Amino acid sequence: MSGHTYAEAVESLNSLQSNAATLEAVRASGGRLSQFAIPEMLEYLGRIGYKPERLNDLNVIHITGTKGKGSTSAFTDSMVRHAKPDWKVGLYTSPHLVAVRERIRINGEPISEELFTKYFFEIWDKLQENTTRALEQTSFMPGYFRFITLLAFHAFLEEKVNATILEVGVGGTYDSTNIVPKPVATGITALGIDHVAVLGKTIEEIAWQKGGIYKEGVPASTVNQPENAMKVVKERAAELKASSFTIVEQPPQLASVKLGLAGKHQIENATLALHLARTFLERQAGMTFPESEPIPQVLARGLELTKWPGRCQQVEDPNRENTSWFLDGAHTVESLQCCFGWFASPGVGLLGSVESASKPFRVLIFNCTSGRSGDAFLSTALETIKSKLSALGSQETVEPFFDKVIFCTNITYTDGHFKGDLINKTIDEKDLAALKTQHQLASAWSALLPQFPEPNILVLPSIQHAIQHVEDLKTDLRLVQILVSGSLHLVGGVIEVAGLSKVAL
Repeated sequence: MSGHTYAEAVESLNSLQSNAATLEAVRASGGRLSQFAIPEMLEYLGRIGYKPERLNDLNVIHITGTKGKGSTSAFTDSMVRHAKPDWKVGLYTSPHLVAVRERIRINGEPISEELFTKYFFEIWDKLQENTTRALEQTSFMPGYFRFITLLAFHAFLEEKVNATILEVGVGGTYDSTNIVPKPVATGITALGIDHVAVLGKTIEEIAWQKGGIYKEGVPASTVNQPENAMKVVKERAAELKASSFTIVEQPPQLASVKLGLAGKHQIENATLALHLARTFLERQAGMTFPESEPIPQVLARGLELTKWPGRCQQVEDPNRENTSWFLDGAHTVESLQCCFGWFASPGVGLLGSVESASKPFRVLIFNCTSGRSGDAFLSTALETIKSKLSALGSQETVEPFFDKVIFCTNITYTDGHFKGDLINKTIDEKDLAALKTQHQLASAWSALLPQFPEPNILVLPSIQHAIQHVEDLKTDLRLVQILVSGSLHLVGGVIEVAGLSKVAL
């Protein structure tokens, strides 16, 4: 054990990533492999020495959805921690921004490199030693997400957490997290319509998947959903024998709480989190909250102090004068509407009065995953800015809103290497080498804004190239505002390369 390092743990974990070809094969299967997901995950759990019932000791709040589930998890975690400061509270989320251990937090902090390494190799070694497999199709080692989910379970059990906020990775029914027999509470965030096209599924199919986290005898909840989706979610709650089914409604008092996470869309996430935290604390901690107090002060404080890096986050650059960063990993049409609507707001991307004469020098750094529609994404972003400026009566127009746009890959460094924690094998290497996605984005931008100066549209091969370009800008001492969006991996890489970790994480 003493010979292992954190770097070795990360390298071993990365060896479990699926490459682009493998992911394409899974997509081509039409989801037929999903039926094996839970049996296989249970097999891995058994191979490391746990029975499923042991996971009930984690006291889980299970959260899924197509958007907002990470923010909802962060709100819930913060409220439970503030209500029970003497407890150990675990939070499991994905993806990470800079370091993989961010996915496994206790009392708001990522577990240390030492603990991550210790628990990683305890799991790794058990899987290597116990080769007995019950299912013929189960691979010898679990994939990346499955392994880190097992690691989170193991770490939380070893650290004896009192509560666990567990965010689903993808879907719900067949997700690797969905092996906890009896959570304390379950909740579904918004089911975004834009995911229908991206995932190639109907809204009903998506709702069926998400509703799979509901469990017998466990309270089930959801935010308001599209009519067809709500019908399926409600049916799933009945089918799986949830003890109750609640469609959460925003308490009017929430409008007076200054949420720790920016953006109007966070109100709905905070509403669900408030319901989940109250339900959990009543059931698990014996706390009582009078109906006359919809938002108890201790929970309001938790909402106000919630932090969730890389989501509508504004930070001042500690290394560069007059430079502000605006970080949001939005990667769907709906989340991009929220992101660019937030940025094009007074006090955020618009300084002070909307009529302010001192326009900042604005830079957009953007990337999106290959296969997603960059044209639709950029169109959404620009239409959102245009609509917001019009509604505010601003003299600015969308064409010169950004002074420069940079489309770069998610590769971390100029030498073509990723930081170990940020290695991503799911990208087609040929597309990456040719900067295919980035050139498509640049072409889409030019088509959408024909008057935008072509020299101010840059395609760059790495995040470090983008940061170097920002550092070389000549802006006549104007305030520089840099919006980074389109990918959480991009945001994480920018935080790493720009040296923003101390202020952003």
